[in-house]
Amino acid sequence: MEAAGEFARDVNQGKGETERLDLGVELVVELVEGCDHVGITAIGPNGVETVAASSEKTILCDQLQYDLKEGPCIDTVRTHHTAISNAVASDPRWPRWGPAVAETYGVGSMLSVLLYTHDDSYGVLNLYSDHPQAYNGDDILTAEALAAHLAVAATNGRELDNRGLAMISRTAIGQAEGILMERFKITAEQAFQMLREESQNTNRKLARIAADLNSTGIWRRPPRAR
Repeated sequence: MEAAGEFARDVNQGKGETERLDLGVELVVELVEGCDHVGITAIGPNGVETVAASSEKTILCDQLQYDLKEGPCIDTVRTHHTAISNAVASDPRWPRWGPAVAETYGVGSMLSVLLYTHDDSYGVLNLYSDHPQAYNGDDILTAEALAAHLAVAATNGRELDNRGLAMISRTAIGQAEGILMERFKITAEQAFQMLREESQNTNRKLARIAADLNSTGIWRRPPRAR
């Protein structure tokens, strides 16, 4: 539990969701005995994809599961339950993926754990080992605890990132309004309308137009007569 707490603090040091997930997979390799490679599979509207990986081998092993539509990760996506195999080469649950991943990439064992919050699932944490019989019950408990911390860190971090971007956008728009108000002697409402019309006419985000005005001071369109 102490290691899980340190893990959560370390992951939250990441500056964005991508960095937090990259930190997470590297730390899982260090904390779970017998684990050699770790990846995170995200579940989205277009299917599944690997969004963080500790090695190129992880990405290739994940993709093999996606292509064959079988493997521990696929089972966890479907059932929302942990999937484990300490002998993937001969595991009858995955007759195509198991022998292929063992022969091609040397995988001996695999553990897949759901990344979840109280509201919904986020994805799957995949732990690959180059050796058979790599995982025991303690490893499963450790992986599930780390997965829970990682899911919360990623979800909370995403919310914080979005809040930060929204705050930056509002600040930029307010500054741009001030420039237009001073330059054209207009009200805040009229300045915002000018920014909005420029966004519609040029098909650019209002926040981007505001940021450009703040950095360059250039505004080519005069205010409409009122």
